Amino acid sequence: MREFLAVYLKGFSMGAADVVPGVSGGTIALIVGIYDRLIRAITAVDPRAFRPALRVHDPEARAALRTELERMDIPFLIALGLGVATAIVILSRVMHEAATTYPVPTYGFFFGLIAASAIVLYGEVETWTPQRVLISIAAIAIAFLVTGVTTNGTSHGMLIVFIAGAVAICAMILPGVSGAFFLLILGQYEYMTGILSEFVDGLIGLVNGDAFAPVIEAGTVVSVFGVGALIGLFTMAHAVGYALEHYRSATLAFLVSLMVGSLRLPVAEVGRNFDETALGTPIVAVIAGVIGAGAVFVVDWYTDDLEY
Repeated sequence: MREFLAVYLKGFSMGAADVVPGVSGGTIALIVGIYDRLIRAITAVDPRAFRPALRVHDPEARAALRTELERMDIPFLIALGLGVATAIVILSRVMHEAATTYPVPTYGFFFGLIAASAIVLYGEVETWTPQRVLISIAAIAIAFLVTGVTTNGTSHGMLIVFIAGAVAICAMILPGVSGAFFLLILGQYEYMTGILSEFVDGLIGLVNGDAFAPVIEAGTVVSVFGVGALIGLFTMAHAVGYALEHYRSATLAFLVSLMVGSLRLPVAEVGRNFDETALGTPIVAVIAGVIGAGAVFVVDWYTDDLEY
């Protein structure tokens, strides 16, 4: 139980980080010392190892299943996953409220986080070859065009929600890049944090005798996102891991340049929401951006001696 609680709290820290664009759960995994174990556990999962569960009535099958679960470190993944999920459920409400009620300081903060993260991660690219420069330019252009579309509104259909879940989960193995960043660039950040809050409110409302329909409606979206995340974790995560292992600098150049191109979105959101209130002025956006950038640089300084 003590080990379970320790892993759960580390997962909570990772989830808390991934709710914020520009802060990576992978970086938190490095800080708390579970990054290597996480990657080993994810890559060790093999669906064929669960076959003994079909004969759970057989003592030998149960023993074989227990052995396989321990080999794949499933108890660790469960404890970590519960911690991540708890943090996302709790903090997504806070971030949704911040983004919708106080957009200027919130998106100013996001700008600082993302810009500083890009600066830090560009330092991880060992050498800049002509090919990597071209990759970087292409990534900036792609992100700039995509965020230009999402800034003006984007679909929240089930397919895009599924894709968003599959892409966002990859951030778990990418120190420096967060799942929330990918949701932001795909135009799903405010939508998904809002839907998750609605789902939780609906579940709480059932206790008070409220209607079941809102739970079904929001729960369907959350489930589709979760299925996408689950599939992405064991497919796209492997692909990203392979790319980082064999083409590290080119992959980093591409990913970080996506961050640079996506800065169009927080700038647009800040500009769109300027007003005369105390929290709606340009100076507030600048201060929030400086605070966000400072937070990233502090984390980078703290993790500078850690290996990815």
